[in-house]
Amino acid sequence: MPIELFPGFSSVSLPTSGGDLYARVGGPVEAPALVLLHGFPQSHLCWHPLAEDLAKDYRVIALDLKGYGRSAAPAGDGGRHTYAKRTMAAEVVEFMAQLGHERFSVAGHDRGAQVAYQMALSKPEHVERLAILDNLPVHAVWDLIEATPGALPHWTEMALPTPQAENALTVDAIETLVRAHTGDGTLGCFSPVAFEQYRQTWRRPRNIHAFCEDYRAGATTDREADDQDLKAGRTITCPTVIIWGAEFLGKGPETPLDCWRRTFAPDAFGVEVPNGHFVTEESPRETLIALRDLMAR
Repeated sequence: MPIELFPGFSSVSLPTSGGDLYARVGGPVEAPALVLLHGFPQSHLCWHPLAEDLAKDYRVIALDLKGYGRSAAPAGDGGRHTYAKRTMAAEVVEFMAQLGHERFSVAGHDRGAQVAYQMALSKPEHVERLAILDNLPVHAVWDLIEATPGALPHWTEMALPTPQAENALTVDAIETLVRAHTGDGTLGCFSPVAFEQYRQTWRRPRNIHAFCEDYRAGATTDREADDQDLKAGRTITCPTVIIWGAEFLGKGPETPLDCWRRTFAPDAFGVEVPNGHFVTEESPRETLIALRDLMAR
């Protein structure tokens, strides 16, 4: 793995009920813990522009979610449980407990944001602060897709049954999707070292299957979990920041902050950053400032 992207960090792999999870860990041992969760189709490497700075003041744990990077990628069950975000959130809590952190802050981008907010809803006793990076609640995304034909087609295509979705998710297809989500339509924001590691993952059938299972869960179990939480009136009570890219979710019919405030995070504050969806790599300075603002609250 590219050590130079995380200078001073150690590598840790620990067992959980869903399989081994891998992370880079750095920063003062006694400092407040901050776990960083990436999204599709990346890994913990997406945090490299911010991790060294954050580790000056926090115990930073940049984690590969189940199915991604160097973490386990077990066979799924059609989205019912294995890759459900409540399940994955519980596994992150297990991992953090083994590192000695019962309470910690969590920042999640994209699919990692879904794991992060489910953690804040289902296991609030473990979450000190929450950062949601360029994503909406799962049910809100599906509302948007159903109201706007053709919006976010990969959410529907990747949730198709096995092996239809897996067969269509080639390296070229993923790269085309990534380009479409950047502000300038290129791959220029990505470190070549990190991007080659992403590509290696995209070539592995077990990871492609995991990606699709992640989206199958998003189309079924995760959406049902949102409906249950909304009906129960559950909200996120810890300090929360919503960060989004002006050229991606910033172009939607409703600001991400307004969406989160009317659903699960009524007291959240928001920061729009330049460029597109990959905020940690496209707008690292602005994203870092927003995260440090959260951690100071």
